[in-house]
Amino acid sequence: MALLAVLMPVGFAHEGHDHGPSETAMGPIAPRVAAHSDAYELVGVLRGERLLIYLDRFASNEPIANASVAVTVGDDSQAIDAEATATGAYAITSPRFRTAGRLELVFAITDGADSDLLVGMLTVPSVAAGGAAALRNWLPVLPLWQTVLLAVASAGFALYGGYLLLRRYFLQGVATAMIAVAGLGLLFETARGHGGGNNPSAAEAAAVDSPRRLPDGHVFVPKPTQRLLDLRTEQLTPQAAQRAVSLIGRVIADPNRTSLVQSINGGRVIAPDTGLPRLGQVVRKGDLLARIEPTVPQADRTTILEKLGEVEQLIAVAEARLRRARVLAEKQVVSQSQVLDSEIELDGLRRRRQVLLEIRTEPEVLRAATGGVIAAARVVPGQVVQAQDVLFQIVDPTSLWVEALVFGEIDPASLGQATASAPGRPALNLRFQGFSHALQQHATVVQFAIENPPANLSVGLPVNVMARSGAPVTALLVPKDAVVRSANGETMLWQHENAEMFAPRPVRIAPFDAARVIVEDGASKGERIVVRAADLVNQVR
Repeated sequence: MALLAVLMPVGFAHEGHDHGPSETAMGPIAPRVAAHSDAYELVGVLRGERLLIYLDRFASNEPIANASVAVTVGDDSQAIDAEATATGAYAITSPRFRTAGRLELVFAITDGADSDLLVGMLTVPSVAAGGAAALRNWLPVLPLWQTVLLAVASAGFALYGGYLLLRRYFLQGVATAMIAVAGLGLLFETARGHGGGNNPSAAEAAAVDSPRRLPDGHVFVPKPTQRLLDLRTEQLTPQAAQRAVSLIGRVIADPNRTSLVQSINGGRVIAPDTGLPRLGQVVRKGDLLARIEPTVPQADRTTILEKLGEVEQLIAVAEARLRRARVLAEKQVVSQSQVLDSEIELDGLRRRRQVLLEIRTEPEVLRAATGGVIAAARVVPGQVVQAQDVLFQIVDPTSLWVEALVFGEIDPASLGQATASAPGRPALNLRFQGFSHALQQHATVVQFAIENPPANLSVGLPVNVMARSGAPVTALLVPKDAVVRSANGETMLWQHENAEMFAPRPVRIAPFDAARVIVEDGASKGERIVVRAADLVNQVR
């Protein structure tokens, strides 16, 4: 028993074989090598005799797909050219990856006109050796005298236990046999712990790389996962920036490029031959939009009928008088001037009758006052509308403004360049137009013109306006997408600490524009910050 107590800790210590603190903290991971320079970052992942190489830009983490990579393994004189794979990585195969130990790898990278040389160390564990080679590797790990002593002691206890059983000392025999079995089990367990066994594929399958969060808050994201997430980084560089103020606003139409179509008198809507214009239809200035048949009250209709009857009577009298004057003029009884006077009188009466008829039947014509698209249409054929009802709104989508409200002590005259943002839409660049000198709802109205507005922008859309105000400062700028919230609500960034490790960085930020923020504290110049897929990294558990 004392002998086993001495041998037991020696067997489990695995002297000379260190699994490494990272694997202890993260669980089993495949053997890997990492190296980087100012231009490139490289990670090699070992799978059996095959080394998968992931090559990215150091600053942006952008994969490099069409480079030439030559790898020198250990002291080999001949470099191995890596082959591109379908996943965007490179791969080499070498039998030296089946031998346990440390290998120096030299990567010669040629990317167009650029080239670089990276050096890294790959530790091939004995578990990767597999099969008979693993069985040969575990024996030299223990000192020879300890191995022999363990084997002899186990055999001795086994023989002595058999002898006791033959002499019918059952309890002593069973105890001695159990000690022998324990010694043999310890011997074989030591072999397994150092990579023994004949199933190396199972040991390799156990080393499955997967994203995980470490106890200290760091997140391990292997390179294949980074490719799937399309993860991108950016190195922080101080820039001259002007602080911004946040305003609440909405999109409005350019007052000079929009129009409202209204009826002056009201009446019943009559659709033109081509139909009423639909929403989103493009119209030009002067296009016919609709007709309005006027409605005449009963009292006015009676007066018009009376006037029309009176004019009809006068026309009949004037026509009879003109006929008599023509007969008398032919006989030279009266002068020709009387005939002309009668004709003029009759023509005037007929025009009066036409005016009275048009009052009853002529519809009001509605035409587009400006060119653009139909933004609002509130009529259907046969609808009765009142005077000054807005029937159509025409907006020019290439000329839109933003109207915002300024509260507090902010001087509207000091506002400079501004941007606006809305959920799910790209940032809008704004150009200051002016502000009102009269308060509306205890706020000053400020108007900005949108530069190159997108086609899908709608009038009335609420936006958040970030307007520059104050003296310029030198600060670190990061995209808004890089800022995430921790579980306790703390604002933070994810720093790309090394090739596959990301560290949380609590920061204090200030607004800058619709797409970026100022990092006031918590980050330093030159650090690599995740600017795309930061929210996905933040969700790793």
